[in-house]
Amino acid sequence: MKESNQFKTLSPFRISYQDPSALNHCTHSLYQHLLQLPHGRKIVCVCIGTDRSTGDSLGPLVGSILQKKTFPDIAEVYGTLDEPVHALNLASTVEMIQQHHPDHYMIAIDACLGQLKNVGSIQVSQGSIKPGAGVNKDLPEVGNLSITGIVNVSGFMEYLVLQNTRLSLVMNMAEIIAESIKQSIHLVQDTSLDRAQPYV
Repeated sequence: MKESNQFKTLSPFRISYQDPSALNHCTHSLYQHLLQLPHGRKIVCVCIGTDRSTGDSLGPLVGSILQKKTFPDIAEVYGTLDEPVHALNLASTVEMIQQHHPDHYMIAIDACLGQLKNVGSIQVSQGSIKPGAGVNKDLPEVGNLSITGIVNVSGFMEYLVLQNTRLSLVMNMAEIIAESIKQSIHLVQDTSLDRAQPYV
């Protein structure tokens, strides 16, 4: 999903979840993207993955955490541990979102595999995500903004690698991603309120 050229192009951002400043930097990166949205534009979070695979549970974990929080500017969270959005229902879910929330800004969250040196990294990128690419699945692109977590190493027996990913790593990454979404939205709300205040 491409946005119109009214949006300034921002460079992709990546940081290890173990970095002490990971939450602050992720929040700032998301804030820079969300700050470009027109005032009042609602947000849909699509958290992709399944709880049947430890490595692939990053998205549903983020969705479940977000669902417990209250965000005035988030219209809906799709993809939780109870109701995951995965390969079998992704296309129908995206179609439903486009019908019910046609003008909303979509943030897609998913796990991915990568180089050993980047395992544990959280990435924020402008534009859509291509779920399933690491395991050779042909799925629709999702999102105006993508957040991905590199949960393990790619290149060999990807399904088995995802199954044998440490839950601790995935949980810690999910907590940072969900909290950074929360904090960045609150920052944008505070900025909008400041702009709306009349000068004295």
